[in-house]
Amino acid sequence: MFHIFQYQPLRLVTQNSLSSMCLKLMLSRPVAFAQIWKSWFSSHSLLGKKNIILMGPPGAGKTTVGRIVGQKLDCPVIDIDDDVLETTWNMSVSEKLQDVGYEEFLEEEGKALLKFSASGSVISLSGSNPMHAAGMQHVKKNGIVVYLDVPTTVIMSRLKSKQMERIVGVSPGISLKDILQFRKQFYKRWFDIRVLCGGDIAAEVVAEKVLDAVKRYQDSELETFISTRSSRSERSTEEDSHKLYFSDVVTQGLALDGGLFVPGRGLPKFTAEEWQGLIEAPYVERAQVILERCIHPADIPASKLAEIIETAYGENFSCSKIAPVRHLAGNQFLLELFHGPTASFKDFALQLVPHLFAYCIPRSCNYLILVATSGDTGSAVLDGFSRLHDTDKQRIALVNFFPEDGVSPIQKSQMIGYQKENAWSVGVKSDFDFCQTAIKQIFTNSDFTGFLTVEYGTALAAANSINWARLLPQIVYHASAYLDLVHQGIISFGSPIDICIPTGNFGNMLAALYAKTMGIPIRKCISASNENNVLTNFIRTGVYDLRGRKLISTFSPAVDILKPSNLERYLHLIANEDGQLVTQLFNQLENQDHFQLQKDLLGKLQQDLVAGWCSDEDCLAAIHSVYSTTGYILDTHTAVAKVVADRLQDRTCPIIISSTAHYSKFAPAILRALRIAEINQNPLSQLHLLSSYSALPPIHWGLLETLKKTGNGDHQVCAADMSALMSHIETLIQNHFM
Repeated sequence: MFHIFQYQPLRLVTQNSLSSMCLKLMLSRPVAFAQIWKSWFSSHSLLGKKNIILMGPPGAGKTTVGRIVGQKLDCPVIDIDDDVLETTWNMSVSEKLQDVGYEEFLEEEGKALLKFSASGSVISLSGSNPMHAAGMQHVKKNGIVVYLDVPTTVIMSRLKSKQMERIVGVSPGISLKDILQFRKQFYKRWFDIRVLCGGDIAAEVVAEKVLDAVKRYQDSELETFISTRSSRSERSTEEDSHKLYFSDVVTQGLALDGGLFVPGRGLPKFTAEEWQGLIEAPYVERAQVILERCIHPADIPASKLAEIIETAYGENFSCSKIAPVRHLAGNQFLLELFHGPTASFKDFALQLVPHLFAYCIPRSCNYLILVATSGDTGSAVLDGFSRLHDTDKQRIALVNFFPEDGVSPIQKSQMIGYQKENAWSVGVKSDFDFCQTAIKQIFTNSDFTGFLTVEYGTALAAANSINWARLLPQIVYHASAYLDLVHQGIISFGSPIDICIPTGNFGNMLAALYAKTMGIPIRKCISASNENNVLTNFIRTGVYDLRGRKLISTFSPAVDILKPSNLERYLHLIANEDGQLVTQLFNQLENQDHFQLQKDLLGKLQQDLVAGWCSDEDCLAAIHSVYSTTGYILDTHTAVAKVVADRLQDRTCPIIISSTAHYSKFAPAILRALRIAEINQNPLSQLHLLSSYSALPPIHWGLLETLKKTGNGDHQVCAADMSALMSHIETLIQNHFM
């Protein structure tokens, strides 16, 4: 006999009651805001007075799993169907459904749930309980809701084999699949933890996954971040007050020692069954599942994360698939990453990161975000932060530094056109490497950052790919691309693929390598460079040598980079988190313009990476060739990757080429590749000419509209001088926040 009993709710500290504490603590200790919930989670036992509430569709195994979890925890187990509903009604659930009908049944079921109370128990909900809001709010008050997420096809197979008849909502003209899909919105609304349950996974395995997930939920102390330049001894003696969590690194951007933040225990691993459970899922759901495992709910609860992801990808992308995979020719496929509002892959992170940032920062401080761009980041970050709520815009501003003469005319028009009341673009009379290095130096200039905090109540933050939050959305689309190939029947799960990426700041490449560590079967990552081929030489030889190298302006400006910042994160990964070695290498690069990898590290690197480069001439020839044979126009960066892929792939497995930008952004080079003799210098005229080709993909909708509205516009221009940049920053803070 299962026990149901009344209890007095434990007096908990709620997030609302913590708000005043947060403000005070934030002023004294920047990391305190992220630690308040964590301190509560970690000070309690696995269950205590809380209930573990299992939720999911009919056939998810809630009852069986609940009994196993209860046995392992030696606590009461309650099945809502058997122990509450049927006891209350004195009839079976199926009889009640037949007696009162669908709508009345949901109401009666909800009323029974409202009268139910338990403590320290494992509770298995019915499949339809989550459809009654008041009932779920009641049980959730004293419980951790665990969603057993089973693929719809698996549920349908289970229900068919069991010949289950008591499915609420089944009626003529409404399929079981439709009902299951309809209910997902309710499950997603209520859960605290998601547990992925694949096809034939045993109930005992699911129970262990539930316990592991609850432990993670209650203890976020394990999910802290470290600097790529911190030593093991520094990390082992680190005090709790100095620990950094996701919400801290989102706002801090760059570590105080000049390193980049990485998760101390690495990224989560997905099993093959878990990945296979996402094959049928749409992009937004894949993103939520992956990011839930990378962001602790103490930093951003699952329900809020879902809301942010829906906002980022729900209506802002012109293609419903968000990141579609298109067959190009032979074994080559294109991952189209240009369907966002500003026509480049940067939209994937920068439609999401502003909302993560706004959620994580304390309300007591203003923030100025500094960005350096080689082209695409600028318009993407300006657009992303312009979509924040007005109240957030008042406390979050952004300045975008770009090489004044180092971006395409359309890219410059975009960055000027996307300026808003809280976001500005500043052209710098230098190259991208100067802009990026300058920002890093500003962040580590404690005198300047301290002055801004004391004088203006404003902290600095970063939105470049040096910010950890920028990388996570990029992991999603690499994983999603692989799952799409499986879904399309091109490969079976477990079969390897290669990936070729036009590589600039190494963030896109690093995200693919991270996807590999999380369980996506990527064989080789091919790094494609243009004539600024320092990275290609490094991957081939292990020698990173900038001596005598000057940046060359090419038709693929996003790859015109000699110092890719995210390379540091990758070297930290393959060096087994040896922060001292990473510090030594990058100090040598800074002081002597070169370093050389040890032989064992070079061997590890070359297991993951191969590299090549191509000239501008070869890039334009590839654009012309692909258009002539397929009717498809590549942008200049994708063309660089195509050339390198043709040279380096062995054609024994599919290769996905990252198409990182829409060709519209580089119209002069594209028109030249298509052998147009006379090219009008007006960007809008260039796009109209390209649209006359009726090529695939069509002209980018957002880009065309932006150019129609903005024309040339105005922007500030700054000398390549640190003092000048800091002066610009102070002036912008004065104008916006004071």
